[in-house]
Amino acid sequence: MKKIIVILGPTASGKTDLAVKLAKKFGGEVVSADSRQVYKGMDIGTAKVTKKERQGIPHYLLDVASPKRRFTVTQYRNLASIAINKIFKREKLPILCGGTGFYIQAIVDGIIIPEVKPDWKLRKKLEKKSNKELYKILKKLDPKRARKIDKENPRRLIRAIEIVLKTKKPIPSFQKKPKFSALFIGIRKSPEELKKSIKIRFLKWLKQGLIKEVKNLRKIGFSWKKIEEFGIHYRVVAQYLQKKMDYKTMVENSLIEIQNYAKRQMTWFKRDRRIHWIHPHTKKGFRKVIKLCKEFLL
Repeated sequence: MKKIIVILGPTASGKTDLAVKLAKKFGGEVVSADSRQVYKGMDIGTAKVTKKERQGIPHYLLDVASPKRRFTVTQYRNLASIAINKIFKREKLPILCGGTGFYIQAIVDGIIIPEVKPDWKLRKKLEKKSNKELYKILKKLDPKRARKIDKENPRRLIRAIEIVLKTKKPIPSFQKKPKFSALFIGIRKSPEELKKSIKIRFLKWLKQGLIKEVKNLRKIGFSWKKIEEFGIHYRVVAQYLQKKMDYKTMVENSLIEIQNYAKRQMTWFKRDRRIHWIHPHTKKGFRKVIKLCKEFLL
């Protein structure tokens, strides 16, 4: 069976850096598993890897979709499968890297997602509801999916409700036969370390022009509501630009929301017992990662 390595963990944990290091060490190429990095024009607020940071390593599933169109997990799976097969043909090692657990499962576990066409009338109706109301609806319709979904992501909540209502069935689980043999490496950081990393990175984003990036999304025709749906990294800045809060409050609220998002990511990942949790930023931790990879690739 073909082999892939999966690098995962919460936001700001250092996934990209580790993926590039392993790609250089083992002749790999990186496939992003991030639900926001697929979008063009959303670079800073999605922590999209720069050309310099790639260090010559090919990266896939970046800038493949317009933010003006909905991008589904089915579309992601199809494009990522093509990229992975391309990497195998080049006799390279695919390294799946990201923090979107559902995307990772779609690839590694061959998750089955029903092909359901958008119901714009239903979506318009659901878009008027709060995240809390949407989650309550989904929990009633499909408790299993509700337990695993990001409660703060209205796009995913609406899509999940749409699938259940249209198919009149809970969202299916997984195929019986996995496509690949996968080594799961999770980046472990203490809550204090992660909190510090989140703060450093967010302040760096502000210097790089995160506010300007949000303004540009508005300039090209997105409503404030739509920009806020792109996730926490954009939502609070959009609220600041609408003068709903001052700059200091925007920074404070952003840090709190990103920290809460990291906690939700960890709640998702902790359910998967296949993950080897390691602190690769220490010499001992990195050596352990290398040893795991070598044993897996034998």
